[in-house]
Amino acid sequence: MVGYLTQEWLDRLVELGASQPVRPGATARLQYQVTGGPDGQIDYYWLVEDGKLTDARLGQLPDAEVTLSMTHADAVAIQKGELDANAAFMQGKLKATGNMGKLMALLPITMSAEYKQLNADLTAETEF
Repeated sequence: MVGYLTQEWLDRLVELGASQPVRPGATARLQYQVTGGPDGQIDYYWLVEDGKLTDARLGQLPDAEVTLSMTHADAVAIQKGELDANAAFMQGKLKATGNMGKLMALLPITMSAEYKQLNADLTAETEF
């Protein structure tokens, strides 16, 4: 088991993501901010190249193209599949700033069977 929102968890996400299909043009530098958790605010980032997560690290990415922010409770619900990320965005629970074109290019990935399976596999290994 890996602890949620730890570097170990992010490393496991990158490992599992290696099997994701290539999606040309789905490239972005994403900053995440999760607030209100047991350890306070957690900042982490993803580097996505052609649909593949190439790196994920705790901390801040100075040149992030998109910043996504949410509460810890909503982040857990999204990870567990109890709250759809797209619905969370529409409800204002997931806030996005920056290059919306980059974000829109990634949305089809979140709807794919491969991504949903990756999320389920990671959730099964996660201690919340």
